[in-house]
Amino acid sequence: MLIISQLEAVAQTGAIKGRVTAAGQPLEFVTVVVPGSTLGVTTARNGEFALAGIPAGSHELVFSFLGYETSRLSLTVADGQTAEANVKLQPTTSRLREVVVTGVSRSTEIRKSPVPIAVLSKRQMNLNSNSNIVDAAVKGVPGLSAVTTGPNISKPFIRGLGYNRVLTLYNGLRQEGQQWGDEHGLEVDQYDIDRVEVVKGPASLIYGSDAVAGVINLLPAMPNGPEGAVVGDAVAEYHSNNGMVGTSAGLSYRKRDWQYAFRASQKTAANYQNRVDGRVYGTAFRELMLSGMAGITKDRWFSHWYTTLYDNRQEIPDGSRDSLSRRFTKQIFELDRDNLTQRPVVTEDGLHSYSIGALHQRIQHYRLFTRSQVRLGQQELTALLGAQQNVRREFNHPTAPQQAGLYVALTTFNYDLRYSLPSWQGLETTLGANGMYQRNRTRDATDFPIPSYALFDAGGYVFLKRTFGKLDLSGGLRYDARTLRWDAFFVGPNPATGFAQRVGARTDLAPQFPAFRKLYRGASASLGATYNLSEQLLLKANIARGYRAPNITEVGSNGLDPGAHIVYLGNRGFTPEFSLQEDLGLTTYRPNLDASLELFNNHIRNYIYQAKLYDADGQPVVIVPGNTTYQYKQSAARLYGLEATINLHPQSTRWLAFENSLALVNGLNKDRHLLETNGRAAKYLPLIPPLHTRSEVRITLAQPVKGLDKMYFRAGAEYYAAQNHFYAVDNTETRTPGYVLLNAGAGTTFTNRQQVSVCQLFIQLDNILDTAYQSHLNRLKYFEYYAVSASGRRGIYNPGRNFSLKVIVPF
Repeated sequence: MLIISQLEAVAQTGAIKGRVTAAGQPLEFVTVVVPGSTLGVTTARNGEFALAGIPAGSHELVFSFLGYETSRLSLTVADGQTAEANVKLQPTTSRLREVVVTGVSRSTEIRKSPVPIAVLSKRQMNLNSNSNIVDAAVKGVPGLSAVTTGPNISKPFIRGLGYNRVLTLYNGLRQEGQQWGDEHGLEVDQYDIDRVEVVKGPASLIYGSDAVAGVINLLPAMPNGPEGAVVGDAVAEYHSNNGMVGTSAGLSYRKRDWQYAFRASQKTAANYQNRVDGRVYGTAFRELMLSGMAGITKDRWFSHWYTTLYDNRQEIPDGSRDSLSRRFTKQIFELDRDNLTQRPVVTEDGLHSYSIGALHQRIQHYRLFTRSQVRLGQQELTALLGAQQNVRREFNHPTAPQQAGLYVALTTFNYDLRYSLPSWQGLETTLGANGMYQRNRTRDATDFPIPSYALFDAGGYVFLKRTFGKLDLSGGLRYDARTLRWDAFFVGPNPATGFAQRVGARTDLAPQFPAFRKLYRGASASLGATYNLSEQLLLKANIARGYRAPNITEVGSNGLDPGAHIVYLGNRGFTPEFSLQEDLGLTTYRPNLDASLELFNNHIRNYIYQAKLYDADGQPVVIVPGNTTYQYKQSAARLYGLEATINLHPQSTRWLAFENSLALVNGLNKDRHLLETNGRAAKYLPLIPPLHTRSEVRITLAQPVKGLDKMYFRAGAEYYAAQNHFYAVDNTETRTPGYVLLNAGAGTTFTNRQQVSVCQLFIQLDNILDTAYQSHLNRLKYFEYYAVSASGRRGIYNPGRNFSLKVIVPF
């Protein structure tokens, strides 16, 4: 730091200010950066920006904003002077020049990355109604899907792979909660996210284990606005289907080299509804989110600190009903006295209530981390250090509502170091090391699906990149090691409560989890190329070997997860998964259209999946009454498919856009013994999304109309084909019929006489025809207690028609 301070003392600096417009109107949220430095800002509501601490000399400014051509401006900054830079941006739909930070060793244009990467802006997410951030990303990225448990729990899947195979980041920090469970969502404030970057394909080279399917990086907004002024926004959102009310307020402040930001958000919802089930009891939720940021940015270094708090009370339905009326019922006694046929029917007040029932889960997540970078010439050192804790309680005792069935606290310490060497004969080299230490502890609980455990993970890599004319090559090697261990874990009766409890080692008891220790190791590698056939036509190819160590539930589970209503059985002998994936892509951006085609083929050794457990007589194994038993299995697997997009935006009618996408993935089970025993029932993998297409027509008025700017109208259709390729062994999955969902929306920005934004309005109507459907990835499809239903329909259906309204007021 002393050297850096001395360098700053002798440096001569100035400033740059200016205004960005398009068609005579100011543009807000345009990104303005000085390439090769950490200096950057976004424009304010009036289109203005200011950059301080610019070293004296010649510089290039890059202006980028989704929907507009990237503009580059060269200018000279004099010591102690302020240079002016006013820029007019031209509309476009090309995203080839967009810069991403996820899945690459250093900031890279999308056109130069051989791995498929998709980007979603804040405005794109606002165009759709979403209950959580994963749903927002799913609606904008072909190949991305989600396993859901009601409207507020969505687990991301990329090309048919999910759970611990998809690594989720919050501004580069690994999101570490109890993500191994079906009913565990992401502990992230959707109103805080300004941008989402999705890597489709193995990213184990950069991130290690758990990125074998891809990465989703959720990036919060950086402080923007005029220096020395407090700016912010207020958000209000309403959904008619479950009465969800969401509100959020954010503030940011910049002064000289310092930046500060704070946001508080909340969401409250009652039970959702559809025309088959009516109100679905047990799907209400209540969330509170707080986040803060403070940082300092100099011309050669920066250090930013982040902290977040997440608190969610979430109900989980169990699907119990009256056998004839199909009205939902609720459990009022413990399992030893519970009689499914005599459970009371939930009242209308109970179905419409916003209050959280006694049987629910509470998730609290705390996060503190820092991102820092130092630049000395062409050298760049980046460090991320973080700590987070996830506390999860699942309350499943109706006669003792304060007693948690599951109560675990997961503490994680993360580190990520990257050193970018100076370029040598055009070769860019990056060395990196990252990993984590993790400790999970069981507290005052009665159910124990997993033991208390400790995990240590470490890995290092080298990443190389070089350009040969029109050809961009990149690749590298990585090695990882992970240790997973736990001591013998004993469970015995608690005489005071009548429930089970954790006890010390006893000679009269066999441990529920015998002591375990194992080291998992693996190597990752990738090699990719992007060939610029022309400025507007790219050919990409990549081959990558991914690595993933088994997670805690796959290895160590042996008990009931009360929130999932599932007894999980793991396998201590599992070995790591290794994938070999080939990607081939063709992308073109023309004046009147852009199109892409991405093909992938993925072979996985030691693929781990869960399946229902049946006995030798073909009867389901019931360990805990009223709960399904699943056992983890391991075999070879193959996944292959494609994503395609065709987006029309005629230059002669700039107000019109017609966007289309298609995603297809097939998952094949390669377990020879299982195939010989069960035939076609074992041919496919579980949790594979069906063929999905999305089409949308959008009309955007080019000129403001009486204080209304950026007015748009949109209509779209989503088609999900029937899923006939499912894992049918022991009825683990069943066929899912196809369906079509029609949606429409409109919105505008209200402006004052100075053409400055006053508020933004987004209106959306989803599932216009109130179609009754079950997504193949909806876990509630299998929440059914009866072999035969009086209505002929089994399980719980997805939400029906929903009208949403969102208002954003900047200030």
